[in-house]
Amino acid sequence: MNQPDQLSDGPPLLQQQSGAGAPDPFLRLWTPHRMAYILGENKPVSETDDACPFCSIPSMSDADGLIVRRGEHAYAVLNLYPYNPGHLMVCPYRHVADYTELTDGEVAEVAALTRQAMVAVREASRAHGFNIGMNQGPVAGAGIAAHLHQHVVPRWGGDTNFMPVVGQTKVLPQLLRDTRLLLADAWPRT
Repeated sequence: MNQPDQLSDGPPLLQQQSGAGAPDPFLRLWTPHRMAYILGENKPVSETDDACPFCSIPSMSDADGLIVRRGEHAYAVLNLYPYNPGHLMVCPYRHVADYTELTDGEVAEVAALTRQAMVAVREASRAHGFNIGMNQGPVAGAGIAAHLHQHVVPRWGGDTNFMPVVGQTKVLPQLLRDTRLLLADAWPRT
């Protein structure tokens, strides 16, 4: 009979760590890349546009900046720390914090890029639905409150499975560069 921490003819799945607390039967998926987000890496420390990632991304190539689409007033970019595969953000080029500060042209283009993002994500990945919204201010959960951005998060029936609920881990089956290519190819040509 196999030990609970082994697959048949395979290596041990659970490694005991001395000094790491009481041993338990749980397996852990480590996601150390998330620590950059938790610690606020590349997060602006002031309200100015100096070092703002949403201000610096447009100066990069689309591939390096993970930009899916550029408009005149705004652009769509993959979230570096996505909630789901295909998680996009629509950002005005102008460094502005509050939705009420956008010009009419910026509002119109943020809305248009959001609609186009939904079409592209549905085409590329058959999303069943979306969470769309802005977190205005740190108290509302904005990670980078100084530069407005609208989230477009695709959802699928059954995507709330045991991994995020029990394991508090999100499985993303595709590299961001591959996701960017799929969405850029599926973006509506208007």
